[in-house]
Amino acid sequence: MVNMNEVVEALRKIEEKYKLFQQQQFTFIRALERTREEAHDLIRPVSSIVQVQCYKDHHCYNSTDRRILNMFISICNELRCLCQRMETVHPGDSVTNGLLEKCRVLLNDSNDLSALRATYPHPVVNYLSLEEARHRYGGVVSILPIVIDNMKEWVTYSKRHVLYIVSPRCAICKKETPTSQTAPAAQTSNSNKNPVQLQEKDFQKFLAANQRPQPKAPWRPPGKHPY
Repeated sequence: MVNMNEVVEALRKIEEKYKLFQQQQFTFIRALERTREEAHDLIRPVSSIVQVQCYKDHHCYNSTDRRILNMFISICNELRCLCQRMETVHPGDSVTNGLLEKCRVLLNDSNDLSALRATYPHPVVNYLSLEEARHRYGGVVSILPIVIDNMKEWVTYSKRHVLYIVSPRCAICKKETPTSQTAPAAQTSNSNKNPVQLQEKDFQKFLAANQRPQPKAPWRPPGKHPY
């Protein structure tokens, strides 16, 4: 069973890999341009993951191009696998299910991502200086940061949601535990207190029964007396 810590760690590793990929965005764009030229496919934008896969498999003759295209496809596959693992962490609700569904759609091999655009704080689209380049490659450079952001949002929300569910139970357990632990002590103290109270009561009875009678003053007729 996958737990939240494993999901967070897996996402962290993917983020690190993506940061390396992002630093090589120019290399990625150059690889796409060369493979598109080889494929005689210079008009339409790069609009799907499977399109990149096709360029790599059938129109890539440069080791550097192959490496960077492989890196992109590998990150997409890792994100797809992580999305499946996230589903097993906890049942989720409409918010988490919606975030995962969005990730599943974006990571679908044939999903049209040509209109996708990453916004602040991601500058990936701004790195594409020409409007024509943004039209051709804006979607393919945006998919990874957008999916990663959705997964990070899923983790943040899920942590709060899980804690919200668990903490009341823990609070109940914590309330029950001291009660169960202190109950015997309370019973013991009561049982110890009863003999003391009984002994004191018996002692008062003993004093009342054995107290010497006080001598009575001699009778005197009513009236004033000097003392």
